[in-house]
Amino acid sequence: MALRRFADNPILTPKDVPPSRDDYEVIGVFNAGAARVGDEIILLLRVAERPLQLDPQRVRVPYLDTSVRPARFGELSWDRSDPEADFSDPRGVLYRGRHYLTSVSHLRVARSRDGYHFTVDPQPAMFPEEIYEAYGIEDPRITPMGDEYWITYVAVSSWGVATAVARTKDFVHFERRGIIFPPENKNVVLFPGPINGRYYALHRPGEIAFGNKVIWSASSPDGLAWGNHTVALELRPGQWDSIRLGAGAVPFRTDKGWLEIYHGVDDAGRYHLGLALFDLDDPQRLIGRSAGPILSPDAPYEAKGFFSGVVFSCGAVVEDDGLVRLYYGCADDSMAVADTTVDELLAMVEPVAAPAR
Repeated sequence: MALRRFADNPILTPKDVPPSRDDYEVIGVFNAGAARVGDEIILLLRVAERPLQLDPQRVRVPYLDTSVRPARFGELSWDRSDPEADFSDPRGVLYRGRHYLTSVSHLRVARSRDGYHFTVDPQPAMFPEEIYEAYGIEDPRITPMGDEYWITYVAVSSWGVATAVARTKDFVHFERRGIIFPPENKNVVLFPGPINGRYYALHRPGEIAFGNKVIWSASSPDGLAWGNHTVALELRPGQWDSIRLGAGAVPFRTDKGWLEIYHGVDDAGRYHLGLALFDLDDPQRLIGRSAGPILSPDAPYEAKGFFSGVVFSCGAVVEDDGLVRLYYGCADDSMAVADTTVDELLAMVEPVAAPAR
């Protein structure tokens, strides 16, 4: 494989992140967007936390109260003997036909000078605020756009899984711009742009009656209103990306094309990372793909965790000398980093014919 794992992985675990309140505990820090900002590397972490279960006879879950501004989290709780409450799935409670998650995610900034040792900010950078974020905000990707950084993130609520966008210049102040891909849609990455006067994105629609979970492409005049949707990347039966696909890190420019690190799921349900290459002038045209994965969940911290057998990237940092630092979540539990170079990645890409549109 083309990547070299950092010897001291994982670089961030739940114990490295303080909870947002004293009666919560952090259970996961993973799937971080990444960007170089001046002399620092910024990670925008997904931090999953849940209420401490103080009474063994009751189950507490977070609940976003959107009737006040700013919205704030309270809690709901049920007695374990309640016949109307279903506790069979540890990720949530089903009560009178409605689902409630046992944890909620926010976004937190971590900073590093060397790209390997990070200091985590004590408070959230972005916290759920809107009704479409009532179950949390997840899996951010950071795209440099001029003097700003545009952040796509998953907004989860009882209405489903959508993707929203926010903007920042300093990773202190964030401006939400609303939902850009409605449910069910996630794994949205924006190409740095605009490119020939238009913005481009990769996205992954969710449950559908026919077809598969594959990567689509779209374009936009302003980065907010999206159209011209086409299939960008298809499944490959029997291979490492046979069950579902999703965009991962933000695409970066090379002299051969726009290089995208995406995730694919195999028949056994394991998540791997691989490569797709898109035309420089027409980012909706696929021109190359790696035959095999560049990273598979083989290390102990990738193979076992909250959701075992997962390597999942939302960000990479490409340095001027061609060094690529790939940041990735491990088993929905922790963060790791692996190094490679642009040339090594391009050497794994093979020419392909683009899907029919």
